[in-house]
Amino acid sequence: MTEEGRGHDPGPDRLRSIAVHREDVANALEASLRSDREVVLRVTPPFSGRMRARLHALDAGGDGGDGEGAGSADASDSPAPLHIDPRNLVAEVPPYPEPDETASEYPDADLETRRERHAEAVAAWRERVRERVRSTVEIEVDDETRTVDVVALA
Repeated sequence: MTEEGRGHDPGPDRLRSIAVHREDVANALEASLRSDREVVLRVTPPFSGRMRARLHALDAGGDGGDGEGAGSADASDSPAPLHIDPRNLVAEVPPYPEPDETASEYPDADLETRRERHAEAVAAWRERVRERVRSTVEIEVDDETRTVDVVALA
């Protein structure tokens, strides 16, 4: 790229803020904690000052989910999507409520009541996660750590 074109560089160094839905953060975090899947919030190029980060499973499609290296001649010229670990978006990640823990809190309850109590515990955990979305997050850009603003959407 010539020096003249640098002002139009679509790279992630242009990124100043990302917008995330609180529910996407809770979903990504829960999926990461409850399974072997790696679920992230992904920001895809072309990058601009303000971007939306969307829920993404890295193993989707079996190729890392990015579509990179799919035979495109200019794939190396395009910046890669940014993947943000949901743990980095939540201040003080609360421990996920395990079914056995919930059951031990209600030892005399029947199975249906225990299920209801566990569902309530998970709902309360998800609400705590949604409330704790950070206002900034650190991202890696060209082997450098940068801080960008986080706009949490309802």
